[in-house]
Amino acid sequence: MNLNIGSAESLVAQIQGHSGNIADLNNLRNYLKQFDDFLHSEAAHLPPLLNELDPAQHSLGYLYLLEACTDGPLSKEHSNEFILTVARFINVCSAEQIRLVPDKFISVCKRLRDQIMLLDEPIRGVASMLTALRKLQTSTEQLTTLHPDFLLLCLLSKCYKTGLSILEDDIFEIDQPRDLFLYCYYGGMICIGQKQFRKALELLHNVVTAPLLMISAITVEAYKKYILVSLIHLGQFSTSFPKYTSSAAQRNLKNYTQPYLELVSSYSTGKVSELESCVQTNREKFENDKNLGLVKQVVSSMYKRNIQRLTQTYLTLSLQDIANTVQLNSPKEAEMHVLQMIQEGDIYATINQKDGMVRFLEDPEQYKTCEMIERIDTSIQRIMMLSKKLTTMNEAMSCDPSYLGKVGRERQRFDFDDFDTVPKFNI
Repeated sequence: MNLNIGSAESLVAQIQGHSGNIADLNNLRNYLKQFDDFLHSEAAHLPPLLNELDPAQHSLGYLYLLEACTDGPLSKEHSNEFILTVARFINVCSAEQIRLVPDKFISVCKRLRDQIMLLDEPIRGVASMLTALRKLQTSTEQLTTLHPDFLLLCLLSKCYKTGLSILEDDIFEIDQPRDLFLYCYYGGMICIGQKQFRKALELLHNVVTAPLLMISAITVEAYKKYILVSLIHLGQFSTSFPKYTSSAAQRNLKNYTQPYLELVSSYSTGKVSELESCVQTNREKFENDKNLGLVKQVVSSMYKRNIQRLTQTYLTLSLQDIANTVQLNSPKEAEMHVLQMIQEGDIYATINQKDGMVRFLEDPEQYKTCEMIERIDTSIQRIMMLSKKLTTMNEAMSCDPSYLGKVGRERQRFDFDDFDTVPKFNI
Protein backbone atom coordinates (compact mmCIF):
# COMPACT_ATOMS: atom_id res chain seq x y z
CA MET A 1 0.00 0.00 0.00
CA ASN A 2 1.38 3.42 -1.02
CA LEU A 3 0.32 6.86 0.14
CA ASN A 4 -1.33 8.09 -3.07
CA ILE A 5 -3.37 11.25 -3.52
CA GLY A 6 -6.61 9.50 -2.60
CA SER A 7 -5.35 7.89 0.57
CA ALA A 8 -3.59 11.11 1.61
CA GLU A 9 -6.79 13.09 1.18
CA SER A 10 -8.71 10.44 3.12
CA LEU A 11 -6.18 10.57 5.98
CA VAL A 12 -6.34 14.35 6.18
CA ALA A 13 -10.14 14.25 6.06
CA GLN A 14 -10.25 11.72 8.91
CA ILE A 15 -8.05 13.96 11.05
CA GLN A 16 -9.97 17.12 10.24
CA GLY A 17 -13.33 15.47 10.79
CA HIS A 18 -12.54 13.76 14.10
CA SER A 19 -10.81 16.44 16.16
CA GLY A 20 -13.88 18.08 17.66
CA ASN A 21 -14.68 16.24 20.89
CA ILE A 22 -13.17 13.59 23.14
CA ALA A 23 -15.22 10.74 21.65
CA ASP A 24 -14.10 11.61 18.13
CA LEU A 25 -10.52 12.01 19.30
CA ASN A 26 -10.53 8.54 20.85
CA ASN A 27 -11.83 7.09 17.58
CA LEU A 28 -9.20 9.03 15.65
CA ARG A 29 -6.47 7.74 17.96
CA ASN A 30 -7.56 4.14 17.36
CA TYR A 31 -7.70 4.80 13.61
CA LEU A 32 -4.22 6.34 13.47
CA LYS A 33 -2.80 3.61 15.68
CA GLN A 34 -3.71 1.03 13.05
CA PHE A 35 -1.76 2.97 10.40
CA ASP A 36 1.23 3.88 12.57
CA ASP A 37 3.70 1.50 10.88
CA PHE A 38 2.41 2.55 7.47
CA LEU A 39 2.91 6.23 8.29
CA HIS A 40 6.52 5.58 9.28
CA SER A 41 7.13 3.69 6.05
CA GLU A 42 5.75 6.64 4.06
CA ALA A 43 7.59 9.28 6.11
CA ALA A 44 9.04 11.03 3.04
CA HIS A 45 5.54 11.84 1.73
CA LEU A 46 4.09 13.21 4.98
CA PRO A 47 5.53 16.77 5.26
CA PRO A 48 3.12 18.25 2.66
CA LEU A 49 0.18 16.86 4.66
CA LEU A 50 1.25 18.84 7.73
CA ASN A 51 0.54 22.05 5.83
CA GLU A 52 -3.11 20.99 5.43
CA LEU A 53 -3.60 20.60 9.19
CA ASP A 54 -3.94 23.17 11.93
CA PRO A 55 -1.55 22.13 14.75
CA ALA A 56 -3.81 23.82 17.31
CA GLN A 57 -7.11 22.23 16.21
CA HIS A 58 -5.78 18.93 14.84
CA SER A 59 -3.02 18.35 17.41
CA LEU A 60 -3.54 14.57 17.69
CA GLY A 61 -3.35 13.89 13.96
CA TYR A 62 -0.61 16.47 13.46
CA LEU A 63 1.45 14.76 16.19
CA TYR A 64 1.12 11.33 14.55
CA LEU A 65 2.33 12.70 11.21
CA LEU A 66 5.06 14.83 12.76
CA GLU A 67 6.44 11.93 14.80
CA ALA A 68 6.44 9.65 11.76
CA CYS A 69 8.03 12.06 9.28
CA THR A 70 10.84 13.07 11.66
CA ASP A 71 11.78 9.55 12.67
CA GLY A 72 14.73 9.22 10.28
CA PRO A 73 18.09 10.99 10.17
CA LEU A 74 18.10 14.74 9.50
CA SER A 75 20.72 16.73 7.65
CA LYS A 76 22.06 19.91 9.21
CA GLU A 77 20.17 21.92 6.62
CA HIS A 78 16.87 20.34 7.63
CA SER A 79 17.57 20.59 11.38
CA ASN A 80 16.64 24.27 11.59
CA GLU A 81 13.37 23.66 9.75
CA PHE A 82 12.61 20.73 12.05
CA ILE A 83 13.32 22.76 15.18
CA LEU A 84 11.06 25.60 14.06
CA THR A 85 8.25 23.20 13.12
CA VAL A 86 8.35 21.32 16.42
CA ALA A 87 8.72 24.51 18.49
CA ARG A 88 5.65 25.99 16.80
CA PHE A 89 3.67 22.80 17.35
CA ILE A 90 4.59 22.66 21.05
CA ASN A 91 3.57 26.29 21.48
CA VAL A 92 0.09 25.97 19.95
CA CYS A 93 -0.90 22.31 20.40
CA SER A 94 -3.84 21.23 22.52
CA ALA A 95 -2.75 19.72 25.85
CA GLU A 96 -5.92 17.62 25.94
CA GLN A 97 -5.08 16.04 22.58
CA ILE A 98 -1.38 15.37 23.03
CA ARG A 99 -2.03 13.67 26.38
CA LEU A 100 -3.94 10.99 24.49
CA VAL A 101 -0.62 9.79 23.05
CA PRO A 102 2.02 11.03 25.51
CA ASP A 103 4.70 8.63 24.24
CA LYS A 104 4.62 10.19 20.78
CA PHE A 105 4.71 13.71 22.18
CA ILE A 106 7.68 12.79 24.38
CA SER A 107 9.42 11.19 21.38
CA VAL A 108 9.09 14.37 19.32
CA CYS A 109 10.29 16.55 22.21
CA LYS A 110 13.33 14.37 22.82
CA ARG A 111 14.11 14.47 19.09
CA LEU A 112 13.97 18.26 19.37
CA ARG A 113 16.43 18.12 22.26
CA ASP A 114 18.79 15.89 20.26
CA GLN A 115 18.81 18.19 17.24
CA ILE A 116 19.40 21.26 19.39
CA MET A 117 22.28 19.50 21.14
CA LEU A 118 23.80 18.54 17.78
CA LEU A 119 23.73 22.18 16.73
CA ASP A 120 25.20 23.15 20.13
CA GLU A 121 22.46 25.75 20.64
CA PRO A 122 20.75 24.62 23.86
CA ILE A 123 19.12 27.97 24.53
CA ARG A 124 16.83 27.43 21.50
CA GLY A 125 15.05 24.59 23.28
CA VAL A 126 14.57 26.06 26.76
CA ALA A 127 11.24 27.85 26.23
CA SER A 128 9.77 25.06 24.08
CA MET A 129 10.71 22.30 26.54
CA LEU A 130 9.21 24.23 29.45
CA THR A 131 5.95 24.66 27.51
CA ALA A 132 6.03 20.98 26.54
CA LEU A 133 6.40 19.63 30.07
CA ARG A 134 3.69 21.95 31.38
CA LYS A 135 1.28 20.71 28.69
CA LEU A 136 2.19 17.11 29.38
CA GLN A 137 1.63 17.48 33.15
CA THR A 138 -1.80 16.75 34.56
CA SER A 139 -0.75 18.72 37.66
CA THR A 140 2.35 20.48 38.96
CA GLU A 141 2.87 17.54 41.31
CA GLN A 142 3.69 15.23 38.38
CA LEU A 143 7.30 14.68 37.30
CA THR A 144 7.40 14.04 33.55
CA THR A 145 10.23 12.49 31.60
CA LEU A 146 10.76 15.93 30.00
CA HIS A 147 11.73 17.60 33.28
CA PRO A 148 15.37 16.37 33.18
CA ASP A 149 15.67 17.38 29.50
CA PHE A 150 14.46 20.89 30.30
CA LEU A 151 16.88 21.25 33.22
CA LEU A 152 19.77 19.94 31.11
CA LEU A 153 19.10 22.58 28.44
CA CYS A 154 18.93 25.24 31.16
CA LEU A 155 22.28 24.07 32.51
CA LEU A 156 24.01 24.02 29.14
CA SER A 157 22.65 27.46 28.22
CA LYS A 158 23.24 28.85 31.75
CA CYS A 159 19.55 29.81 32.04
CA TYR A 160 19.62 28.99 35.73
CA LYS A 161 16.76 31.29 36.76
CA THR A 162 14.47 29.70 34.17
CA GLY A 163 15.36 26.26 35.50
CA LEU A 164 14.49 27.34 39.04
CA SER A 165 10.90 27.96 37.93
CA ILE A 166 10.05 24.24 38.14
CA LEU A 167 12.18 23.33 41.15
CA GLU A 168 9.78 24.85 43.67
CA ASP A 169 7.01 22.41 42.69
CA ASP A 170 6.30 19.65 45.21
CA ILE A 171 6.61 16.37 43.31
CA PHE A 172 4.45 13.40 44.34
CA GLU A 173 3.92 11.53 41.04
CA ILE A 174 6.87 9.85 39.30
CA ASP A 175 6.78 7.48 36.34
CA GLN A 176 10.45 6.46 36.08
CA PRO A 177 13.05 6.49 38.91
CA ARG A 178 15.78 7.60 36.49
CA ASP A 179 13.77 10.75 35.71
CA LEU A 180 13.76 11.61 39.42
CA PHE A 181 17.51 11.02 39.75
CA LEU A 182 18.31 13.26 36.77
CA TYR A 183 15.75 15.89 37.82
CA CYS A 184 17.31 16.17 41.29
CA TYR A 185 20.90 16.01 39.97
CA TYR A 186 20.45 18.66 37.27
CA GLY A 187 18.26 20.69 39.61
CA GLY A 188 20.96 20.58 42.27
CA MET A 189 23.52 21.85 39.76
CA ILE A 190 21.22 24.71 38.74
CA CYS A 191 20.79 25.70 42.40
CA ILE A 192 24.57 25.59 42.83
CA GLY A 193 24.89 27.92 39.83
CA GLN A 194 22.54 30.34 41.61
CA LYS A 195 24.27 29.77 44.96
CA GLN A 196 21.05 28.44 46.44
CA PHE A 197 22.96 25.85 48.39
CA ARG A 198 20.18 24.87 50.80
CA LYS A 199 17.92 23.82 47.93
CA ALA A 200 20.86 22.16 46.16
CA LEU A 201 21.53 20.03 49.25
CA GLU A 202 17.88 18.99 49.40
CA LEU A 203 17.87 17.84 45.77
CA LEU A 204 21.25 16.07 45.92
CA HIS A 205 20.20 14.40 49.19
CA ASN A 206 17.21 12.92 47.34
CA VAL A 207 19.52 11.30 44.78
CA VAL A 208 21.93 9.88 47.35
CA THR A 209 19.24 8.43 49.64
CA ALA A 210 16.74 7.28 46.98
CA PRO A 211 15.84 3.55 46.98
CA LEU A 212 18.00 1.58 44.53
CA LEU A 213 19.27 -1.95 44.07
CA MET A 214 22.45 -1.05 42.19
CA ILE A 215 24.69 1.98 42.40
CA SER A 216 24.66 4.31 39.38
CA ALA A 217 26.97 6.95 37.95
CA ILE A 218 24.31 9.58 38.69
CA THR A 219 24.32 8.67 42.39
CA VAL A 220 28.12 8.77 42.57
CA GLU A 221 28.34 12.20 40.93
CA ALA A 222 25.52 13.53 43.11
CA TYR A 223 27.32 12.30 46.24
CA LYS A 224 30.51 14.12 45.24
CA LYS A 225 28.64 17.39 44.83
CA TYR A 226 26.65 16.72 47.99
CA ILE A 227 29.91 16.54 49.96
CA LEU A 228 31.25 19.77 48.46
CA VAL A 229 28.03 21.75 48.89
CA SER A 230 27.71 20.56 52.50
CA LEU A 231 31.18 21.92 53.26
CA ILE A 232 30.43 25.21 51.52
CA HIS A 233 27.00 25.77 53.05
CA LEU A 234 27.22 24.02 56.42
CA GLY A 235 30.95 23.95 57.09
CA GLN A 236 30.82 20.23 57.86
CA PHE A 237 29.88 16.85 56.44
CA SER A 238 28.80 13.64 58.15
CA THR A 239 30.07 10.46 56.52
CA SER A 240 27.25 8.50 58.17
CA PHE A 241 24.24 7.82 55.96
CA PRO A 242 20.62 8.22 57.10
CA LYS A 243 19.01 4.87 58.02
CA TYR A 244 16.66 5.04 55.03
CA THR A 245 19.56 5.14 52.54
CA SER A 246 19.78 2.02 50.38
CA SER A 247 22.32 -0.62 51.35
CA ALA A 248 23.86 -0.34 47.87
CA ALA A 249 24.64 3.35 48.45
CA GLN A 250 25.89 2.83 51.99
CA ARG A 251 28.26 0.05 51.01
CA ASN A 252 29.72 1.45 47.82
CA LEU A 253 29.56 5.25 47.56
CA LYS A 254 32.59 5.84 49.77
CA ASN A 255 34.71 3.61 47.55
CA TYR A 256 34.13 5.94 44.59
CA THR A 257 34.62 9.23 46.44
CA GLN A 258 37.84 8.83 48.45
CA PRO A 259 39.42 12.17 47.34
CA TYR A 260 36.27 13.97 48.49
CA LEU A 261 36.25 12.22 51.85
CA GLU A 262 39.91 13.19 52.27
CA LEU A 263 38.80 16.77 51.62
CA VAL A 264 36.22 16.43 54.41
CA SER A 265 38.91 15.18 56.79
CA SER A 266 41.24 18.07 55.92
CA TYR A 267 38.43 20.60 56.25
CA SER A 268 37.54 19.37 59.74
CA THR A 269 41.00 20.40 61.00
CA GLY A 270 40.22 24.06 60.35
CA LYS A 271 43.70 24.54 58.90
CA VAL A 272 43.80 26.17 55.48
CA SER A 273 47.29 24.81 54.74
CA GLU A 274 46.15 21.19 55.19
CA LEU A 275 43.07 21.79 53.06
CA GLU A 276 45.07 23.37 50.24
CA SER A 277 47.56 20.50 50.37
CA CYS A 278 44.70 18.00 49.98
CA VAL A 279 43.31 19.98 47.04
CA GLN A 280 46.71 20.01 45.35
CA THR A 281 47.15 16.26 45.85
CA ASN A 282 43.77 15.45 44.27
CA ARG A 283 43.59 18.37 41.83
CA GLU A 284 43.64 16.19 38.71
CA LYS A 285 40.76 14.08 40.00
CA PHE A 286 38.69 17.17 40.85
CA GLU A 287 39.41 18.63 37.41
CA ASN A 288 38.38 15.42 35.64
CA ASP A 289 35.13 15.43 37.62
CA LYS A 290 34.62 19.11 36.67
CA ASN A 291 34.29 19.93 40.34
CA LEU A 292 37.41 22.08 40.77
CA GLY A 293 35.34 25.28 40.84
CA LEU A 294 33.29 23.91 43.75
CA VAL A 295 36.45 22.72 45.50
CA LYS A 296 37.85 26.26 45.33
CA GLN A 297 34.62 27.50 46.92
CA VAL A 298 35.19 24.96 49.70
CA VAL A 299 38.61 26.50 50.38
CA SER A 300 37.08 29.98 50.38
CA SER A 301 34.37 28.84 52.76
CA MET A 302 36.97 27.74 55.30
CA TYR A 303 38.14 31.34 55.60
CA LYS A 304 34.53 32.32 56.25
CA ARG A 305 34.07 29.61 58.89
CA ASN A 306 37.23 30.64 60.67
CA ILE A 307 36.14 34.29 60.66
CA GLN A 308 32.73 33.26 62.01
CA ARG A 309 34.43 31.44 64.88
CA LEU A 310 36.15 34.69 65.82
CA THR A 311 32.75 36.35 66.31
CA GLN A 312 32.06 33.85 69.09
CA THR A 313 35.17 34.93 71.00
CA TYR A 314 35.81 38.60 70.24
CA LEU A 315 33.73 41.79 70.16
CA THR A 316 36.37 43.75 68.24
CA LEU A 317 39.40 42.63 66.27
CA SER A 318 41.79 44.30 63.86
CA LEU A 319 41.93 43.33 60.21
CA GLN A 320 45.59 42.42 60.70
CA ASP A 321 44.71 40.02 63.53
CA ILE A 322 41.96 38.46 61.40
CA ALA A 323 44.39 37.98 58.51
CA ASN A 324 46.96 36.35 60.81
CA THR A 325 44.45 34.09 62.56
CA VAL A 326 42.72 32.71 59.45
CA GLN A 327 45.92 32.63 57.33
CA LEU A 328 45.07 35.37 54.84
CA ASN A 329 47.83 37.22 53.03
CA SER A 330 47.01 40.78 54.09
CA PRO A 331 44.59 43.00 56.06
CA LYS A 332 43.10 44.10 52.73
CA GLU A 333 42.24 40.52 51.85
CA ALA A 334 40.71 40.08 55.30
CA GLU A 335 38.63 43.21 54.74
CA MET A 336 37.29 41.85 51.44
CA HIS A 337 36.24 38.59 53.11
CA VAL A 338 34.53 40.41 55.99
CA LEU A 339 32.70 42.77 53.62
CA GLN A 340 31.45 39.86 51.52
CA MET A 341 30.27 38.00 54.62
CA ILE A 342 28.42 41.10 55.86
CA GLN A 343 26.77 41.50 52.46
CA GLU A 344 25.67 37.85 52.39
CA GLY A 345 24.37 37.96 55.96
CA ASP A 346 26.91 35.44 57.29
CA ILE A 347 28.04 37.82 60.04
CA TYR A 348 26.94 41.16 61.44
CA ALA A 349 29.77 43.63 61.83
CA THR A 350 31.05 47.14 61.11
CA ILE A 351 34.52 48.11 59.88
CA ASN A 352 36.28 51.27 61.03
CA GLN A 353 38.34 52.23 57.99
CA LYS A 354 40.41 54.71 60.01
CA ASP A 355 41.99 52.28 62.48
CA GLY A 356 41.26 49.00 60.66
CA MET A 357 39.14 47.58 63.45
CA VAL A 358 36.17 45.24 62.99
CA ARG A 359 33.33 45.34 65.51
CA PHE A 360 31.16 42.23 65.61
CA LEU A 361 27.43 42.73 66.26
CA GLU A 362 24.43 40.63 67.29
CA ASP A 363 21.82 39.50 64.76
CA PRO A 364 19.52 42.53 64.34
CA GLU A 365 16.51 40.42 63.30
CA GLN A 366 13.83 40.55 65.99
CA TYR A 367 11.43 38.21 64.14
CA LYS A 368 8.46 40.55 64.61
CA THR A 369 8.21 42.42 61.32
CA CYS A 370 5.24 41.91 58.95
CA GLU A 371 7.54 40.36 56.35
CA MET A 372 8.95 37.83 58.80
CA ILE A 373 5.48 36.92 60.13
CA GLU A 374 4.30 36.40 56.54
CA ARG A 375 7.27 34.13 55.79
CA ILE A 376 6.63 32.06 58.92
CA ASP A 377 2.91 31.78 58.08
CA THR A 378 3.71 30.68 54.51
CA SER A 379 6.06 27.99 55.83
CA ILE A 380 3.45 26.74 58.30
CA GLN A 381 0.78 26.56 55.59
CA ARG A 382 3.11 24.61 53.30
CA ILE A 383 4.01 22.15 56.07
CA MET A 384 0.31 21.61 56.83
CA MET A 385 -0.40 20.95 53.16
CA LEU A 386 2.47 18.45 52.92
CA SER A 387 1.28 16.73 56.10
CA LYS A 388 -2.22 16.26 54.66
CA LYS A 389 -0.77 14.99 51.40
CA LEU A 390 1.44 12.45 53.16
CA THR A 391 -1.48 11.28 55.31
CA THR A 392 -3.59 10.74 52.20
CA MET A 393 -0.79 8.83 50.46
CA ASN A 394 -0.20 6.69 53.55
CA GLU A 395 -3.89 5.80 53.78
CA ALA A 396 -4.00 4.91 50.09
CA MET A 397 -0.90 2.72 50.39
CA SER A 398 -2.25 1.00 53.51
CA CYS A 399 -5.28 -0.12 51.50
CA ASP A 400 -3.40 -1.16 48.36
CA PRO A 401 -3.85 -4.96 47.94
CA SER A 402 -0.63 -5.39 45.93
CA TYR A 403 1.41 -3.54 48.57
CA LEU A 404 -0.14 -5.45 51.45
CA GLY A 405 0.40 -8.75 49.65
CA LYS A 406 4.06 -7.96 49.00
CA VAL A 407 4.69 -6.87 52.59
CA GLY A 408 2.99 -10.02 53.87
CA ARG A 409 5.13 -12.29 51.70
CA GLU A 410 8.38 -10.59 52.67
CA ARG A 411 7.59 -10.74 56.37
CA GLN A 412 7.27 -14.50 56.08
CA ARG A 413 10.69 -14.76 54.47
CA PHE A 414 12.74 -12.23 56.42
CA ASP A 415 13.01 -10.59 59.78
CA PHE A 416 12.56 -6.83 59.80
CA ASP A 417 15.62 -4.96 58.46
CA ASP A 418 17.50 -8.21 57.79
CA PHE A 419 17.16 -8.15 54.01
CA ASP A 420 20.15 -6.55 52.32
CA THR A 421 21.30 -7.13 48.75
CA VAL A 422 24.89 -7.16 47.62
CA PRO A 423 24.83 -5.34 44.25
CA LYS A 424 27.03 -6.17 41.30
CA PHE A 425 27.61 -3.30 38.95
CA ASN A 426 29.95 -1.54 36.56
CA ILE A 427 30.35 2.20 36.17
